[in-house]
Amino acid sequence: MATSQIMELAQTIVRDKPCLAAFLLAVGSFSALRVLYQTLSVFLQTLVLPGASLKKFGAKKGAWAVVTGATNGIGKEFAIQLGKAGFNILLIARNQGLLTAAANEIGEKYNVQTLTHSIDFAAAGDKEYDALADVFRGLDIGVLVNNVGKSHNMPVYLVDTPLDEMRDIVQINVNATLRVTYFALPAMIQKKRGLILNIGSFSGAVPSAMLATYSGTKAFLSTFSSALGEEVKKDGIVVEHVNTYFVVSNLSKIRKPSLFIPTPSVYVRSVLSKIGLACGASFSGRPNTSTPFWPHALIDYAMTLVGVPSLFISYTHNLHKDIRRRALRKIERESKAQ
Repeated sequence: MATSQIMELAQTIVRDKPCLAAFLLAVGSFSALRVLYQTLSVFLQTLVLPGASLKKFGAKKGAWAVVTGATNGIGKEFAIQLGKAGFNILLIARNQGLLTAAANEIGEKYNVQTLTHSIDFAAAGDKEYDALADVFRGLDIGVLVNNVGKSHNMPVYLVDTPLDEMRDIVQINVNATLRVTYFALPAMIQKKRGLILNIGSFSGAVPSAMLATYSGTKAFLSTFSSALGEEVKKDGIVVEHVNTYFVVSNLSKIRKPSLFIPTPSVYVRSVLSKIGLACGASFSGRPNTSTPFWPHALIDYAMTLVGVPSLFISYTHNLHKDIRRRALRKIERESKAQ
């Protein structure tokens, strides 16, 4: 329909059907005001308003922060910054040597107590989890960071995914989160305060072909956080699913930071400064989800405004096909060089 025809139709509606014209004007104005309100809310939460103080969860009052996957990347940075904030730190990961080094560094620098526990979440059974539960007993736990995670070695179709890789991803991303949260909750409920941060991924918000198993486990985190958050809010416990785009880390295999890819220290600082604020996830329809790092927040909110999931699924699929091609070419080059 040509512009002139549209204008003529609009004039006809205004002249002959004033009630309909008034209704359409009201709907249009409401939609515009709604988008304006949403945009302003995202802007204020992401760039202006402060989040809840960590003192609310026991910082500098003898409380402990528990961090899984705590020996490198985002996990280690959470342990460092929570130690700096005044929490005693329980670090959990596989490598005891790295755990000891990180614990000594944090304890000496910030004058807080530290504990470590070595566990391989991919292979852990009841015996290993019982030993971990014993460590939790008697601790005043104020914060839990469920950071440990595993992705695929490279993008791969489900039919070609090694079964052990698939199993490990589910064991680490789902079962470990459930079990560790289960151990931490009683102390939080007793004290009527606590903070649980479940470190998620955009792959959970956008179904990601060629990372189907990983994507599914990260979608689980979002739903789990919403459900658990509703259960425990009566106990003064904040549950937050932290929606994360790329960050420099071993998991992402990205080494250089950029505007949209921060270092772990920058990223964790943004998370801890926005506790309780949804930021870029404010209107995504995902309760208890936050996208606090401002470039990630802009991406998340833009995806909500566009509202065409198939577009992002297709884009992600093509991106992963390209990543896989480049990874295979690199393996081939390295093989020939040997």
